[in-house]
Order: sequence, then structure tokens, then C-alpha cells
Amino acid sequence: MSKRVALVTGSTSGIGLAIAHKFAEMNYCVALNSFEPAEDHAALIGELDALGSGEVAYFPADLSDASASRALADAVIARFGHIDVLVNNAGIQKVAPIEDFPDEDWRRIVSVSLDSAFHAIRASLPGMTERGWGRIINIASAHGLRASPFKSAYVATKHAVVGLTKTVALEAAEKGVTVNAICPGYVWTPLVAKQVADQARVHGLSEEDVVRQVILAPQPTKQFVQPEEIAEMAAYLCSDWARSITGSTISIDGGWTAK
Repeated sequence: MSKRVALVTGSTSGIGLAIAHKFAEMNYCVALNSFEPAEDHAALIGELDALGSGEVAYFPADLSDASASRALADAVIARFGHIDVLVNNAGIQKVAPIEDFPDEDWRRIVSVSLDSAFHAIRASLPGMTERGWGRIINIASAHGLRASPFKSAYVATKHAVVGLTKTVALEAAEKGVTVNAICPGYVWTPLVAKQVADQARVHGLSEEDVVRQVILAPQPTKQFVQPEEIAEMAAYLCSDWARSITGSTISIDGGWTAK
């Protein structure tokens, strides 16, 4: 059998990178994706390529552009022959009251966080069903199950990703393909670390107080989720033991959605 192939969108940092790293360790061929040119990630590609026996390749695509989004999965299939695992991880954020929310930011968030998942699923699913095996994992959010003020586009798209997950799971239920959504709470990433420092300056608080009183206020554990926790769940969902898990929203959120 040829090696399994995983496409992970938005995979050069944070959650996506942790998932790509895990699949590389599992000897998958891994298709990395972001919007920067390949030269910017040459060292990262080499690092992941050395982790296992599968090939790691990079596919630049600006997923806010519909044509580029539609072409991404096709490019991966042209390179590797097929896609066995699709992880729709790419997403962006904008915080503003709805009356001040710029049209262009709304459209970009919907394009990156929702439309790109639709395009990738539509391109990948036929090959999975033809081979009788596939895994689609959509990285949603606790905001796919709960709302927060000033995040209208992000919350709307993450709720939509959960709905998309359930629908495709039902369509693929008898075809050997599972479709699930992982819903993380606040995950410790370089972007969040920068937000902590910025908010500490703005509010005149220590970074520790910002973490507990602002960032992690919704999470009862008062601990950040680590990207590797998401990656381990993604790996489990790709195992044969997870074949009956489909159409599920799996919360990894320190108890946020238990409230």
C-alpha cells in the first residue's frame, strides 16, 4: 500500500503545525499549507521531512481567494495521487462590534474559515469514498458551540463548520469516511502569547493577571490547551479504533462548554 497522505491547511504554526508534526512522525506524507512562498518555510519543511519515512511538501495558497482554495486539494492530489486525511485548520480572527465590522474582514474570515473547508472537502471526498477509507477533521472552536461578543464573523463561521461537519458525516457514513470537528478552547500559540503581552500593556496588568482574568476567564481549568493535545486527538480520529466516531464535536476546552 502507498503511504497515507494528509493535507493540513494553515499548518506552518500553532495547531496546524502540531498536527502536521504528528502525522509526519506517523510516517504519513504531509501536505503543508500557508500563504507565504515556499522559501520562507524551507527549514520547517526539512525538519518535518526528517521525522518519518513519508514525504513532506509545501503548497502555498491564499485561502481567502476562492480559486486558490479550490485548487489546493487538486494540487495535493496531483503531487501525491490522493488524500486520505484532510484537516481543515486554517482560520483568522477579527474582533469588533458588529456595527463597526468591516465588510472586507467579514468576507475574508468566511472565505478562510468556512469556504476553504467546503472546497477542500468537495475535492477530497470522492477519492476517499472510492477507496473506502478517509478521515476529515475540521478544527472548529469552543466558539463553534458558544458565542462571545465582538466576534460575529468568527463565531458564525465556526458554528457553520460544525454544521458542515455533521452534514458531510451523514453523507459519508456508509462509505468508510468519518467526519468530525475538534473544538478547542484557548490554545497556547505564538499568536496568543503576543495577545497576552499586548493586553498586559493596554490594561496595565501583569501578563499572569491577563491570562487568568481575561484570556482564560471562560476556561474553568485556567490552563491553556497545548497544540499537541489537538494533534493527539487528530491522530486518534485517524485510527481504526475511531471508525465509529463521526459527526461529532469533540471539545478540548478545559471545561469551557461544560458551563
